[in-house]
Amino acid sequence: MPKKKLKVIPLGGLGEIGKNMMLLQYGDDVIAVDAGLMFPEAEMLGIDLVIPDIGYVLDGPQKLLAIFLTHGHEDHIGALTYILHQVNVPVYCTTLTKGLVTVKLREAGMLKESDIRLLHPGEVAHEGPFEVQPFTVAHSVPDSTGLAIRTPVGIVVHTGDFKLDHTPVMGQSTDLAKLAELGSEGVLLLLADSTYAEIPGYTPSEKVVGEALLQIMSTATGRVIVTTFASLIARVQLVIDAAAAHDRRVFVTGRSMINNVKMATDLGYLKIPKGMMVNVRELDRIPHEKLAIITTGSQGEPTSALTRMANQDHQHIKIVPGDTVILSASAVPGNESLVDRTIDNLFRLGARVLYNRIANVHVRGHAAQEELKIVHSLVRPQYFVPIHGEYRHLVLHAELAQSLGMPEKNIFVLTDGDVLELDKENARISGQVPADYVYVDGLGVGDIDHVILRDRHHLASDGMVVIIVAIEKKTGRLVGQPEVVSRGFVDIDESEELLQRTREMVVTALQGDDHIAEWGVVNTQIKDAIAQFLYDETHRRPMVLPVSVEV
Repeated sequence: MPKKKLKVIPLGGLGEIGKNMMLLQYGDDVIAVDAGLMFPEAEMLGIDLVIPDIGYVLDGPQKLLAIFLTHGHEDHIGALTYILHQVNVPVYCTTLTKGLVTVKLREAGMLKESDIRLLHPGEVAHEGPFEVQPFTVAHSVPDSTGLAIRTPVGIVVHTGDFKLDHTPVMGQSTDLAKLAELGSEGVLLLLADSTYAEIPGYTPSEKVVGEALLQIMSTATGRVIVTTFASLIARVQLVIDAAAAHDRRVFVTGRSMINNVKMATDLGYLKIPKGMMVNVRELDRIPHEKLAIITTGSQGEPTSALTRMANQDHQHIKIVPGDTVILSASAVPGNESLVDRTIDNLFRLGARVLYNRIANVHVRGHAAQEELKIVHSLVRPQYFVPIHGEYRHLVLHAELAQSLGMPEKNIFVLTDGDVLELDKENARISGQVPADYVYVDGLGVGDIDHVILRDRHHLASDGMVVIIVAIEKKTGRLVGQPEVVSRGFVDIDESEELLQRTREMVVTALQGDDHIAEWGVVNTQIKDAIAQFLYDETHRRPMVLPVSVEV
């Protein structure tokens, strides 16, 4: 009987930033690492979020046993509420990650039925043929881990998101000793973070941001408003420390930030001096030079607290000259224009705005090239798959591994849906599984597809023309004049002559049809004739929607 191989199947995070999810399969047993979301790209009109497609573990004999989370950022946990609606499996994570997940599950009304299990670094979880042991890594959120996964064919090391920070804010550094120990034991496969594989050198320490915040708060004459990701608990602690050092009190705004700060304080991750926090009732009584504000909105999200401040419609905070606004985050790819617009609006209101291009107010949470080399040298894997990054990041990380002496045939640059089969003797890409984008639009999950997005593009670029005709059912003859409604195509008042000719073209298209009306035929005749006519007249292609009414 042929020996089983380990299958490694990325469902997200390879060839894009976000929606991280990796499957490991042995026989029919499957575990998943992470379940993240991705912010929509500019062409995904109307889409709120993008999540991985887990159809592979729903449709076949494969059985998903558990999900292991490396840390609590949205691109690693954001899809969990949607996925747990479809598969009820245990979720393993560290304490703070559990806190962040719990906030999300409570908001979704799913907390009671979800099975969230604590798994600390050094502990081992057994699921089917897999033994999973987390190890600590430095990242921009505390309690981040990589995973050492023992399988029947060898050890897989998944780094999660990491960097080598020797002066971390919350004392958590990457466990290089554990990586060296695993390397000595023999690692079959390394899956390593590639997000900043194109950046030479080392990633600066989080301490740099703390020093910048201290300096800014010492010179700011008014309020200091800091925005960052709600899950970036270490950055929140830096703001609190800087405020305390300069006798400022702190106000927190933005629903997710309020929830996460409360959770992290309750769990003991945030250390806040007594009496420091400001509530809404006393906000107006605090002098501006004695106040720091922590808010959501680092990505320019339209409904976020900072964007509402920039638009002057926040319930409690109006931006005034003298305010200093710090964007302590970098824009996620696709969000740049939203962030830039928010920055512009804040400048217009007289605020001083500091962001990572002009001040040291943000550092990356990912390893640069020299740090990646250290990890490769310690782990010394037989095979390597770069993960977490756009395609160029994966290729550059693969080249870096090659430069360290790894054979090219043992390095696999995968994209979402690829199936890598491997054991100690050999490895190969053996096929593909479905790994499409699943779009979340309002309450709908997965009911928007490429056809609908194409239609939205069509409508956005050329508008639409609705043709309403009354047809006599018995004869198929047109009754009265057709009605033409234009939206996003031409101005009705300025183009009445074009619309009148369009009506005449509808009449011409339906001439000679003296028979019982076939609605499909009637609509197709109208659509084809009018689409061609409007293109000839305007060189634009609006969506033509015929509506036939029988009389």
